[in-house]
Amino acid sequence: MQGSSLEYAQRIEERFEQIFANARGRSILKKAITKAVFPAAGLGTRFLPATKASPKEMMPLVDKPLIQYVVEEAVSSGIEEVVVVTGRGKRAIEDHFDVAFELEEDLKAKGKHQLLSEVQRIANLVTFCYIRQKKALGLGHAVLTAKRVVGEEPFAVLLGDDIIDAETPALKQMMDVYKRYPTTILAVQRVPKSQTRSYGIIDAKRVERNIFQVKDLVEKPSPADAPSTMAIIGRYILRPEIFAALESTQPGKGGEIQLTDGLRLLMKKQPIYAFEFSGVRHDAGDKLGFLKATVEFGLKNDEFGDAFRRYLKKLKL
Repeated sequence: MQGSSLEYAQRIEERFEQIFANARGRSILKKAITKAVFPAAGLGTRFLPATKASPKEMMPLVDKPLIQYVVEEAVSSGIEEVVVVTGRGKRAIEDHFDVAFELEEDLKAKGKHQLLSEVQRIANLVTFCYIRQKKALGLGHAVLTAKRVVGEEPFAVLLGDDIIDAETPALKQMMDVYKRYPTTILAVQRVPKSQTRSYGIIDAKRVERNIFQVKDLVEKPSPADAPSTMAIIGRYILRPEIFAALESTQPGKGGEIQLTDGLRLLMKKQPIYAFEFSGVRHDAGDKLGFLKATVEFGLKNDEFGDAFRRYLKKLKL
């Protein structure tokens, strides 16, 4: 009799756990995405020696640092709080988005009101929170570092290397997809087969125009082993369940925890979708990609775009 009572109590407890879990899931689904995580603790080795003492995120693309373009994309998409995962030598990022009293007073005294307005706008773009990642141990570890700040709600992850020029911000496009498919959403782009070894590549089936259900993810496969040419780009919408998956992910080479590995674990419990966004993506973390982005954005600049175009036409190429 005692045993049957214990079993009954356990079943009741399990049932309540299931009810609370379902209620928690529904609550998460209803929450708007208002937080974005920006991993920025990397060493920027692809741009050495330029990044030896300066954060790669602060490299200027025409007249703004790379990270500002991505923060502005997030804000335009409805993000209200940006969580920047930083490391040693990254203080310039915090200073850039902070108030600069001396600079503002100097601009005011010299009557440079347009520049003053721009500097003040940058300091008031959005609410920032900064977390230190003591050692760069992979993208998955960087996301996991933000767990306590993100809490129990869906959130976005944006990588500063990927600058996406789009009429509708790429993250906003993904948020619209999330409203229909409230689960993990990965931004993807088709790449030449010879470049698959530089990306996480998905195997997926199409469910509607530009939207795919992911069947598998492979980290940097050779062209011969790649299941497709659809590469994961630096924009993600994640649910809080990713943290448990990352905590269960075994570190790989160099002790790094890869986000792709965590997503593969998560996919066993919930579906993951990929979205082929509209827009031009520039890999500004690559030297050639950075140069291409500089030319493209320079030509679009209202102040000197036309003069720059005339200059380029004069070059003997």
